[in-house]
Amino acid sequence: MPKQIIEQFERLIRRDPANRGLIAGEEVHGPLCAGHLTEAAFHLAEHATHVVLLTGFYVPHGQPPAAETDGPPGTLMLARALESLGVEVTVLTDELCFPAVQAAATATGFDAESLVVFPHESHSWLPDFFEIGRGRSLTHLISVERPGPSHTLESLPQQRRTAEPPLDHFSGLVPAASQNRCHNMRGRPIDEHTAETYRLFDQLLKYRPDAKTIGIGDGGNEIGMGAIPWEELHRRLDGEQAARIPCRIATDWTIVAGVSNWGAYALAAAVLLARNDVEFLRDWDADRELSIITQIVKHGPAVDGITARAEPTVDGLPFETYIQPWSGIRRLLRFE
Repeated sequence: MPKQIIEQFERLIRRDPANRGLIAGEEVHGPLCAGHLTEAAFHLAEHATHVVLLTGFYVPHGQPPAAETDGPPGTLMLARALESLGVEVTVLTDELCFPAVQAAATATGFDAESLVVFPHESHSWLPDFFEIGRGRSLTHLISVERPGPSHTLESLPQQRRTAEPPLDHFSGLVPAASQNRCHNMRGRPIDEHTAETYRLFDQLLKYRPDAKTIGIGDGGNEIGMGAIPWEELHRRLDGEQAARIPCRIATDWTIVAGVSNWGAYALAAAVLLARNDVEFLRDWDADRELSIITQIVKHGPAVDGITARAEPTVDGLPFETYIQPWSGIRRLLRFE
């Protein structure tokens, strides 16, 4: 029964009102990473003892420049849900996104002592994080709406696919200067505004080989999307930037949603449902969610990732549209 309900969660978050392309393409090309929400939720429910959550997508052209409203709210809901089950949680972001994530932590009651800033220069920091810092005990590493580097000629052959990697096609569309770069949805490199948090995933096997990874994204340029072949993302995305932005970082499970916050909300509800302990979410209604988004915009600040304005919206959607998947999940949990 819980698995069937979680499958309904997945259907609710697989809608594309912002016309991002990945979900809309499923009508023609089929679903991406179907069933990953269920698998990830049950693994967390059964095995998680310390989860590290990573989020923050900086919008340098924002008014003002700030992290976007997609990512921190979902991450902090997931963090608090896991804590309700007795799981230790660390939330990690970089310096530029920290104000918005900190505001989300305050709005949701998450302990500020469990917020960690990933430095722009991480080569010496990473070993300490995994060997003597919070990363030494992590069982799961989860990214929610966090940009990762694009593909290279070396990364394409490492992906799982039934045919040979399309190296010539890739080379013709993605110049060397656009490879291994973090891009925004417009295909513009944002590396100078983005700490190399993806190195957590690159180094995880070395330090924590038994840990599992989850990526949540909505546009193809987020950590986790490397689990999907480059050419599959390319054909589903619109615009000349479609070949450049797909991220090369793969995760064990990738949750694809129309809005990344939705993926995090669904995972939070699914984990609690798998543990038959959903009461924590009863009071997390639409009014509370609007209050959280409003607070991170005001106190972060944070900006809408589409409009780039400091307003309490996510991906350019009216709140009434944005909240529909969460309201549907709450109905399935018999809260509404």
